[in-house]
Amino acid sequence: MSETVHIAVDAMGGDNAPSVVLEGVHQALLDDENLHVLLCGPAEVIEGFAADHDRCEAVICSEIIAMDESPALAVRRKKDSSIVVGCRLIKEGRAEGFFSAGSTGACLAAATLVTGRIPGVLRPAVGQILPAYKKPTLLLDVGANADCRPDYLVQFAQMGLVYMKQIMGIDSPTVALLNIGEEESKGSVLAVDAHKLLKEEVPEFVGNVEGRDLLSGDVDVIVTDGFTGNVVLKAIEGNAKTFFRLIKDVFVSSLKTKLGAALVKGDLAGLKAMLSPDTYGGAPLLGVKGAVLIGHGSSNALAVRNGIKTTASTARAQVSQRIAETIHLEEFEDAAE
Repeated sequence: MSETVHIAVDAMGGDNAPSVVLEGVHQALLDDENLHVLLCGPAEVIEGFAADHDRCEAVICSEIIAMDESPALAVRRKKDSSIVVGCRLIKEGRAEGFFSAGSTGACLAAATLVTGRIPGVLRPAVGQILPAYKKPTLLLDVGANADCRPDYLVQFAQMGLVYMKQIMGIDSPTVALLNIGEEESKGSVLAVDAHKLLKEEVPEFVGNVEGRDLLSGDVDVIVTDGFTGNVVLKAIEGNAKTFFRLIKDVFVSSLKTKLGAALVKGDLAGLKAMLSPDTYGGAPLLGVKGAVLIGHGSSNALAVRNGIKTTASTARAQVSQRIAETIHLEEFEDAAE
């Protein structure tokens, strides 16, 4: 963490903003002495905090984009909102990254329209690190593109491979396609065509995986369309919540189980932390200029802290530049053929 990095943070993003955002920024600044935060929000919320914290600059914004607003319309109309301003700071070169736990759609729209796509990228994609059994797995897209073409999924794979190398430290990551069977002929027209194209253009492609394989950790990157990815992600989150509720019900059902719960309380807390989305702080938006991380709407201070730190790591690793190099190389090779 020796390299100085400037990260814009949306002070008003999330269900529990601004209090948890300010606490998360405070913790992130304590953890990283070379982190500089450009805190975006109303003057009455951020000026006092910035004055009390070294390496924190207040960037005053007069507007806020609510969760229930039309993302694209809000981004176009509210040019002085904390989300739009945060993305503009990347475009202006004042920040290398942006973190927000606000509206996912607004963050996506602002990053695409204001910050801009990496040249050659067809569609940016939102990724999510899954707490798989053997090792974490990146699933993408999880919501940016409900309808996809096969070549979109090829680029998702290429971008995901870069992220896993640079951020997760995987030397030789592998990629698979989410499908309803392992055979090449299985699945929708999109799945069959995508399999063929991935096999031709992505050397790290190992074939199809099924839904039951998502959390095995056998592959490093799993690609799918944004509609399927979002449904899968929310199903996993819902299953995890239900699992812990059932475990809790068992442990309070009798004196014997209560004693057992006391013995394994620490281990269960560790398991819960491993499964929590707070661990990584958010979902990377890959394919746009700069490092953009979108936090969960219910983010707490720990999630904000980790989200800012992951954004800083993504900026330091120059992930967007590495993606640009990868996409450019693929275009050059295609042209040569």
